[in-house]
Amino acid sequence: METRTCIRRYETSDEAVVVDLWSRAAKLAHPFIEGEGEGERARKVREVYLRMAENWVAEVDGEVIALLGLLGNEIGGLFVDPRAQGRGVGRELVRHAAALRGGELRLEVFEANGRARGFYERMGFAERERRLDEESGHQLIVMVRPPSPGLAAPAR
Repeated sequence: METRTCIRRYETSDEAVVVDLWSRAAKLAHPFIEGEGEGERARKVREVYLRMAENWVAEVDGEVIALLGLLGNEIGGLFVDPRAQGRGVGRELVRHAAALRGGELRLEVFEANGRARGFYERMGFAERERRLDEESGHQLIVMVRPPSPGLAAPAR
């Protein structure tokens, strides 16, 4: 039986499941950050990032399996439940963001998160610059994806 992914806007009733999946995915992606996925960082996700960003969730069979947070044309966060990784939902969410924005997309990824860097490179992102994350002390890579063909504003 084929499963179908539904992408929809985040609702406040999604908070508990989204924070839980963020916590599990963040611990897996960022084992080099002490306290990742818990404590103060989890509080910030709940009280700052989920309120600041334009958030979208991906569901399969009514279960939320991924979160995409957009800040303008920047992907502020993309987290997929570890049990659902490798099934294409991350690709679907990046394509969703590109379709919504119709132009260049930006993001920051930790240098030490090689798996995510490889994913973003396969999705057409390229390194633009590097900077030190003041909060964690780890190197971040700013990546940019040019506008997708067919998604830019139509010519007149």
